[in-house]
Parts: sequence; structure tokens; C-alpha cells
Amino acid sequence: MEREMHSMAKTFFRNLRQPAGLVGRCVLSLMNIGHAPHSAWGRAHLSPARDAHILDIGCGGGANLAHFLRMCPEGMVCGIDFSTVSVAHSLRKNADAVAVGRCEVRLGNASAIPYGEDRFDVVTAFETLYFWPDLPQAFSEAYRVLKPGGLFLICNEATNPECRWTALIEDMQVYTEDTLRGLLAAAGFTDMDSDTGRRGNLCLRARKAPRGNGEEAAAQSGQSA
Repeated sequence: MEREMHSMAKTFFRNLRQPAGLVGRCVLSLMNIGHAPHSAWGRAHLSPARDAHILDIGCGGGANLAHFLRMCPEGMVCGIDFSTVSVAHSLRKNADAVAVGRCEVRLGNASAIPYGEDRFDVVTAFETLYFWPDLPQAFSEAYRVLKPGGLFLICNEATNPECRWTALIEDMQVYTEDTLRGLLAAAGFTDMDSDTGRRGNLCLRARKAPRGNGEEAAAQSGQSA
């Protein structure tokens, strides 16, 4: 019995990283409920335009996508996840918006985002970068797909690298705010600010530099050529 319980626990925690099969579908439903207060707190730090284009990296069960669709009734909301079960779950949850072309969900990962550059006004990462194997590359990708002046929002509940979850969940890495700020700056992000919740959770915002006058003129020249 003890061995079976240990095996079940390992399966559950493994699905927190990459949901798969029946257990994965159950975990996604639980995550949509369990993460709701933290996600709502994080979304409160956003004020996107009605027609904003938003990308949620590691969209999981699609709950944030649904909220973003309501926040941007004239916009486009996209999600990526490296779990096929998560992609399917997000598509089902947002089926109406998908049907009319206001939402799409793709299989993908943070190190190779399947979208072109300067595409999104906002890129978000809720409770997911713990599992990104190459954070510098992922931050460079987030920077690439953001429009000049676009916002990158990171929202983490865990902020202590020595927290107990890293021993329970395979390949989980927790980062301090200082570490994240350093990596964001190295990727080119500026204008960073943060907020800390009552339970120590972190909301960190950073912007892609606005296009300079010289770059803007060059871009306009290229468009008119």
C-alpha cells in the first residue's frame, strides 16, 4: 500500500509540471480552481487595451485565457503549452472564442515561441517559469514576440529557491526576484516594477524598449519601399 501511495504521489506531482492523461486532466481542473486567487491578483496588475493581443505562456487549463478574452473584447488572446492535454483543455474551455477566431492555443514551449516578432502587446507567465529549462532563452523569446513598448508579466507563488516544492516536483526551479530581474535585463527588458502579495507571492512586470526614432524611421522606410 505504501508503495502504491508513493507511486500515486509521484504521478500527481509529475503532472503539475506536464499534465498527461486522465490524471493530467484532473490536475488541470484543480489548478484552474486552486490558482484562481493568485491569478486574479496577478491580472489586477494589467490594464490592456480592448483590442490588445495577449500571449499566455504555459496556459495550462485556459482559465487566464478566458479572463483575458473578457478584458480585451476586441482583441486576440493566444496560449501555448508543451502539454497536449493542456492545449486540448484550453481549447475546450475557450471553444466559443476559438470558433470566431479570437483565441488560439498552440503546442509550444517558452524557448521557441511559435509566433513572429513584434506580435503581442502583453505576454504573461503564471506559475510556469519554474519549469522552463533555459530561462535566458525563454526571456529572449518573450522579448522577441512583444511589440516595442509591450509588457511582460511574471506571476509566481513560490519565490524561495529552498521551498519544499522543489524536492517534491521533478525539475522545478524557484527563482528570487533579484535573479529574475537580472535575467530580464540581460534579455533587453527595461522599466521593471514588482509587487509582493501577503503570502510572499510575486508579480513582476517588465517592458520591451519602445522603438527609438531612428528604428521607427527605418521601419517606415522599409514599409514604403
